[in-house]
Amino acid sequence: MSLLSLPLLLVVGAAALDVVANLLLNLSDGFRRKGWGILAILLVLGAFTLLAQAVKHMDLAIAYATWGALGILGTALGGSWFFNQRLNALGWGGILVVIAAVVVIKTA
Repeated sequence: MSLLSLPLLLVVGAAALDVVANLLLNLSDGFRRKGWGILAILLVLGAFTLLAQAVKHMDLAIAYATWGALGILGTALGGSWFFNQRLNALGWGGILVVIAAVVVIKTA
């Protein structure tokens, strides 16, 4: 599988939708602002649709691990940029461990 294969692009797209959905959940304020919450749910459905298409052409473990790692990293960065949420060094270290695990899974 090449670096920029269609299945990988589908996983990246699914992760991007997931990150936006997570950020919108924060805006929904526990679904008190229902419009943001409903939009978040729709984006999660879109993310799972893209992920389902990706796993037709790649191993589920690789697709799901990649999606999860990108989602965690993107959500942490988005929370920092848009909501001034901060992770401590241990939190960032944990994210790096997850990314390293995905790299190992992908190359094994």
